[in-house]
Parts: sequence; C-alpha cells; structure tokens
Amino acid sequence: MNTNDNHVGTWKLVSASSTTSKGEPGEPPFGLNPVGFLTYTGDGRVSALISHGGRKPLSVGAQPEEQAEAFKTFLAYAGRYALSGDKVTHYIEISSIQNYVNKELVRRVKFQGDQIILITPPTPVNGKVQTVELVWQRLSVG
Repeated sequence: MNTNDNHVGTWKLVSASSTTSKGEPGEPPFGLNPVGFLTYTGDGRVSALISHGGRKPLSVGAQPEEQAEAFKTFLAYAGRYALSGDKVTHYIEISSIQNYVNKELVRRVKFQGDQIILITPPTPVNGKVQTVELVWQRLSVG
C-alpha cells in the first residue's frame, strides 16, 4: 500500500459516465443520478456500494421480475485493496455479483482536490465495450 494515505476515508459518488472505444459518450453505466459510497481504510480494506438512480421500492410480496430489477440496479462489494502509482486494485472477497468474488478489479486512479476519480479498463457495459469513469467526493468527518 502507498504510504500516502490521501485515499483513506469515505467518498460519495458524484458522477458515473462512460466512453466508447471511439471516444464517444456512452450510456450512463448506473442510470441517471446514481448514488454510491466508497470506503478505503488505513488497514487495506475497501467497500463499494452503488445504486442506480430512479430505483423503485419493492412492493409487498414482490414478484421475481421486480426482485430481479432490484438486484440488477444495485452493486455492492468489499475486500482488500492495493494502491500502486496511478492504479488501485480491489481484491474482491464478497459481492452482490458472485462472479466478482476472488477477482481483481483494477482501476486507474486520479486525485483532484477532494475528489478521487476511478477509471475502468475497457469493459462491456450494456452490451458495448466502454471505459467507465467514476468521480467520488470525499465526505467530511462529523
């Protein structure tokens, strides 16, 4: 882990955008107005929660289609991380998407003032290969 701890803390999602391989704007990866929190601890733990914007509450006795939509519009994972230069690697131990467990999610990382920006490698998003950029704002303590 980097001795510089400017990444340690809790961050709130400001924006999530995507770009196609041709450099064109892609479809928002988490819909309009997503909400999320990202936490890095000083002892090397990470947790991430992202909720798509516009989620609807489940009805009483929600049917499988409604449950599937709720699952599809929420991402959560946790594990360890390592920061090296301009890259952060999340080593996933638990996730709402089981396929992520025991995988490494590598992100390019940039710091701008009290924001951290994570950029994915080209990834399939909604059927198209895109690069996703997540901008997170540091939450103040207290």
